[in-house]
Amino acid sequence: MTKQDAVQGVSGFTRRMGLLDRFLAEAGRAVQVLDGSVHAGRPNPAGRQESLVEEAESLTEVEQKHAAGLMRVNHVGEICAQALYRGQALFCRDASIRGLLHQAAAEEVDHLVWCRERLGELRSRPSLLNPLWYAGSFSLGVLASRAGVAKNLGFMAETERQVEQHLDKHLTDLPLADARSRSIVEQMRDDEISHRTTAEVNGAQKLAKPVRLVMKAMSKIMTTTAYRI
Repeated sequence: MTKQDAVQGVSGFTRRMGLLDRFLAEAGRAVQVLDGSVHAGRPNPAGRQESLVEEAESLTEVEQKHAAGLMRVNHVGEICAQALYRGQALFCRDASIRGLLHQAAAEEVDHLVWCRERLGELRSRPSLLNPLWYAGSFSLGVLASRAGVAKNLGFMAETERQVEQHLDKHLTDLPLADARSRSIVEQMRDDEISHRTTAEVNGAQKLAKPVRLVMKAMSKIMTTTAYRI
């Protein structure tokens, strides 16, 4: 029995977590992710912001709005990644792979917090559709988890590959004066590369081309919508 599958009782005995227990735990985690009460395990790579006034003077109103739109998209991407990996882990029978998925999800929490903090600095907000993004991605993760370890990891690797491309584009699109957003996105990209590499090393199976294209199309819908809403 793994630590994840058991709960320590007040009298000292352990009991195995049932499916309902695990779903309730995931529901609680979803609430924390969506209401912003989760905490980063690592410092924000952009450091502390010394002056809102100074940044307001370095970014034009149009640049600030554009940067906020891009960081909102990045925040949604992390909402989706968090939900996806936790959904994949829920029914994964391999303890080591389940641990790998939970570790990736933990690092995505850091990204979530950093993006949310940056949105606040840019006087903006997360996407209003975040509950929808989370529910859809969690469901997709649960479906992927039933396909076996190799395809499960393949799904993770392909997700991270597409996110890498997306973040590389944002590094080009962000205003040149927005060094804080750029620092966050660069660290996020490095972490996503690490996640992809880990999945590949552990036996990720390349997904069929139609599946990759569908994932790309869904990502395009999400990013286009999240930029504005």
